[in-house]
Amino acid sequence: MHILNKFFLLIVISGSGILYSYQEGFANNGEVRIAYRDYGPKDGKPILLVTGLGAQLTLWPQFLINNLQENNFRPIAFDNRDVGLSTRFSSEPSQFINYLKYYLFIQVESEYTIEDMAVDGISVLDELNIKKAHILGMSMGGMISQVMVANFPTRFHTFTMISSTSSTPTPFNGPKLKVTRQMLKRVKNKDDIDGRINQSIKLFELIGTPGKNYDTPEFRKKMRAYIKRGGDDSGFLRQIAAIIGSKNRKDALKSIKTPTLIIHGDVDPLINVNNAFKSNKLIDNSYLIIVEDMGHLLDLNSYNKFQSDLIIFLKS
Repeated sequence: MHILNKFFLLIVISGSGILYSYQEGFANNGEVRIAYRDYGPKDGKPILLVTGLGAQLTLWPQFLINNLQENNFRPIAFDNRDVGLSTRFSSEPSQFINYLKYYLFIQVESEYTIEDMAVDGISVLDELNIKKAHILGMSMGGMISQVMVANFPTRFHTFTMISSTSSTPTPFNGPKLKVTRQMLKRVKNKDDIDGRINQSIKLFELIGTPGKNYDTPEFRKKMRAYIKRGGDDSGFLRQIAAIIGSKNRKDALKSIKTPTLIIHGDVDPLINVNNAFKSNKLIDNSYLIIVEDMGHLLDLNSYNKFQSDLIIFLKS
């Protein structure tokens, strides 16, 4: 392990008197550097958190991190390649050409694959000398996690998949058109921070919990810090290309023997809930929880609806 690959951060929560600490560093997958954050505690049971499309590791909600720690788990999150502090790539895929191919069912070429991104996650475990962990993947992170569990079955105790799918998105099973349009707006006007925050609010309103107000001072403050940390969203289009350019993972899911918990919102506008039922059928040793009134994003109200089931599953 390289000394320069690790450093520690201490955060004091004002007024609480509580000192939180976590370790940050980089893992290497060949020439690709993957930024990670190890929340600890060191003696907790490791659980790898795999984020979704264009999402930095800081997007994981603190209530999830806290609840896992309270139950003796050690959350470890990382920036997928092409986002946050991890290695960025340089190609500039055309939105128009890729989506024209998408709607014509023509193979989309990508600079890297979901399989490559799965090895990135394994490199984080290797960097931390973790031989076996739990894994929780959300959205695209669920797709990446499927490959990790299928290709590296001895590395995981359990697999939790939230708001994800085994199928490659198509015009028939993909997100609603207005959601797709809003998602693509995030790559525009990279220097207009306030504009990007406004676009994020509109996107969260489309794919999050129905009726939830995301336009709050707290949300705007968090998004400003999020954008400052991660810079531009140029990697977003390359990650989309990796998703729609990938093959269906149905055979991979059929091979999974790791105990699996599948969680999905019944009103998810980005990945339809039918995908959860299909994944449940493909993975023999899997359990399914459909969360009422949950969209594609994870908020505290939705989490409270399955929190106890998740912890019981992880401890079983």
